[in-house]
Amino acid sequence: MPKTIGNPLSWTMGALGSAAGYATVVATPAREQATPVTRRLTMADLRTALRKGWDDLAAMRSDVIFACMLYPAVGAVLLAMAAQGNLTHLLFPVLSGFALVGPVAALGLYELSRRREAGMEVGWGAMFEVLRSPRFPRIVMLALFNGVIFMAWLLIADAIHAATLGPERPASLMALLTAAVTTPAGWAMTIIGTGLGFLLAVAVLAVSVVSFPLLLDRDVSLPVAVTTSVRVARENPMVIATWGLIVAAGLVVGILPALLGLVVVLPLLGHATWHLYRAAVA
Repeated sequence: MPKTIGNPLSWTMGALGSAAGYATVVATPAREQATPVTRRLTMADLRTALRKGWDDLAAMRSDVIFACMLYPAVGAVLLAMAAQGNLTHLLFPVLSGFALVGPVAALGLYELSRRREAGMEVGWGAMFEVLRSPRFPRIVMLALFNGVIFMAWLLIADAIHAATLGPERPASLMALLTAAVTTPAGWAMTIIGTGLGFLLAVAVLAVSVVSFPLLLDRDVSLPVAVTTSVRVARENPMVIATWGLIVAAGLVVGILPALLGLVVVLPLLGHATWHLYRAAVA
């Protein structure tokens, strides 16, 4: 029977139904339970991943940029909600949280890179093929972990603000910035917040750097995907740390022009992540 293209809503509902079933019954063991073989990475591998990521973006720019217009829109909505809800002190944690949810947002980009690498037909609709993956319930479980870390980060940031600058909300963004750079309490808030945010980002980077692409690419269990990702990070600390800095710098560049730079930065980082995974896992 010929394969037809459904609509994203029906795919999403079906995938979420599968995820719910996965969470309530014993999952069928994955076929490839053997731990994947990992490779040593070099700085040259990072450069190659970025170059190949740029090639993917250049080859599919119209489809990718069209699909990724959603990212700055979602970011703008989150910032507007924080500003209107008297949560101005959480504007910067929300922006920095892009690093925590980025691996999830890039799932469709991994699929595009995978299909282009395999010589398959690509287009913005192919991004939704992720929802058809038999491993999608496992991907959802891993995405929930990233979501929990993001929410925990916002709660931690709120607690740090209350412990340093007090429970009262800042009157404006300018008042918050002034307090952060001119008062000892503001300095403490910045230092503590940056330190704890860094630790959370390191944890997410180690767990997610290759686990999402691996689940998309191979029939492995969720524990195998996570332990493989952590092993890649542990065996290549300098390379993965450099990759983390590249991601952080790229997100800053993408956020500064009213979030519009994310339309280019996120696709580039997403495609490059796929090629970094291909270099890291044999």
